[in-house]
Amino acid sequence: MQAPTSQAPEFVAELWLRRGVELLAAGVVLAEVGILLSGIVARAVFNRPIIWSDELASILFLWLAMLGCALAVQRGSHMRLTFFVFMVGPRAQRWAETLAVGATLAFLGLALHPSYEYLQDQAFVETPALGWSGTVRALAIPFGFVIAFASCLLRLVHHDWRDLAGIIAIMGAVAAGCYLAAPSLTAMGQSALLVFFIGLLGAAVMSGVPIAFAFSLATAAYLLTCTSTPLAVVVGRMDEGMSTLILLAVPMFVLLGQLVHGTGLARVMVEFLAALLGHVRAGMSYVLLGAMLLVSGISGSKTADMAAVAPVLFPEMRKRGMKDGELVSLLAASGAMSETIPPSIVLIAIASVTGISIAALFTAGILPAIVLAVVLGFVARWRAGREEGASVVKRAPFSVVRKTFMVALPALLLPFVIRSAVVEGVATATEVSTIGIAYAVVAGLLIYRGGLRWKAVLPMLVQTASLSGAILFIVGAASAMGWALTQSGFSHDLAVKMAAVPGGAVGFMLISIVAFIVLGSVLEGIPAIVLFGPLLFPIAHQLGIHEVHYAMVVILAMGLGLFAPPFGLCYYAACIIGQVPAEAGMKRIWLYLGVLLIGLIAIAFIPWISIGFL
Repeated sequence: MQAPTSQAPEFVAELWLRRGVELLAAGVVLAEVGILLSGIVARAVFNRPIIWSDELASILFLWLAMLGCALAVQRGSHMRLTFFVFMVGPRAQRWAETLAVGATLAFLGLALHPSYEYLQDQAFVETPALGWSGTVRALAIPFGFVIAFASCLLRLVHHDWRDLAGIIAIMGAVAAGCYLAAPSLTAMGQSALLVFFIGLLGAAVMSGVPIAFAFSLATAAYLLTCTSTPLAVVVGRMDEGMSTLILLAVPMFVLLGQLVHGTGLARVMVEFLAALLGHVRAGMSYVLLGAMLLVSGISGSKTADMAAVAPVLFPEMRKRGMKDGELVSLLAASGAMSETIPPSIVLIAIASVTGISIAALFTAGILPAIVLAVVLGFVARWRAGREEGASVVKRAPFSVVRKTFMVALPALLLPFVIRSAVVEGVATATEVSTIGIAYAVVAGLLIYRGGLRWKAVLPMLVQTASLSGAILFIVGAASAMGWALTQSGFSHDLAVKMAAVPGGAVGFMLISIVAFIVLGSVLEGIPAIVLFGPLLFPIAHQLGIHEVHYAMVVILAMGLGLFAPPFGLCYYAACIIGQVPAEAGMKRIWLYLGVLLIGLIAIAFIPWISIGFL
């Protein structure tokens, strides 16, 4: 990290605070990897399991989540909907940036004392294996909130005082309005939910407030205005949502994705596929689709997948005559196509909130993605025939194909090792990610020498903590919001209405597809799953829909929304990674998304595609 050019006290304080959090978060990531790997070796090699390893990993996991959340606040990397913000002028964009920081600060200020109360409550808890007080673990929450609060204050120093005054006035007016209207809103019953979770939440999200903090503010405002529930309960629900041990796989797979890109594993896989298929019509499009299928099984992150594939393939695809709009459209569609490839982070999240077997989800996720890849392959071949200037490429000699295969073989084995280890029960999703990390490090140092540089390790660890913190905090915020909706009676009423949808299971499935396309485009994938998974999956079960089949359908529908312009966040990520203007793919992408929708409907009404191999 480079030091700011100014030496003003606020710049220096911000620099040192950020560096301190980065080093601490990186150390926790390394400790988690070491503890999990030691536990695997002790159990599998020496047959002497370490009884306290999972407990210590769980304690550090909450610290990692909160440090990562604070780090994401410092970097401004919490998930946001910026479509509407970018439609306005620079002045309004600066105002929206100030609002994003101010709203984050407002929730953190509300949560500081409740987090301290929650810490005191946890003092009576003792961990069974280590015998430690619960405060050791729970201290992570107020600590993270304090660091994030201080970081927001330091960031606001750089904003225009007029924007600050406007933001304070608006938030003060909202708070005063809630206070004065409290009796009326309470008397409205469930109708008040529209004010907080449609009106306030919608306005915050569209204004560019980070989604996790928009959820948190809407939940806090509802509980403070319409109930007597203390906010310490909200903090507890956030802790519960973030602390599911299966979610420990999230930072591990994020780090694995960083290593796959940094060690060159992704590059050699792509080079082998290019040598094998590059000469056929639409061959490089097939390579891109195949590479996304392979890489998705390693990193679990769509952004990491695209970042590993696009820089390697796009220059050659441009040489062969493909237009920028076609490139980014195919890249975005392939990202939506591969949402169910294990070990997708969304699969892990859906397993954590619904209780579905993660081994079953990992088994079921492969064939639906292959079906959609085949559908996209037909479209890519048709489009390749219409592209002007497409060049003819000679078939690579067998010696080149063989050489690239031998070089890529260690990398090609990694996704199969990951999937088979989980499906066969050799290791849990969390453990197998750690095995994958060790595999990638060994491959980077011994096989693909020069790919992994030590100076890149700290940025990888910091990026892992930041991205993981943003993901895990949004899970916690969505869990708290889902709890508030349940307590209001909304969940029960929704279940009754959804179960009575005309058409039974068919009508419910169609409505679910539409709903998750919309939710995926507006809320991003994980919060949509955490919020609505516990509500809708029991209804699907009542209607006779297999829960694994339903999971595949809603994940793919969510992926369509996530990559669909103008709202889909990942579409813009694809444009940034491919260095293509967003408007270049706006017209071309709809054909790809349209055939993906047709493929999704086929998957929805042919359950065997999802559950045939269970």
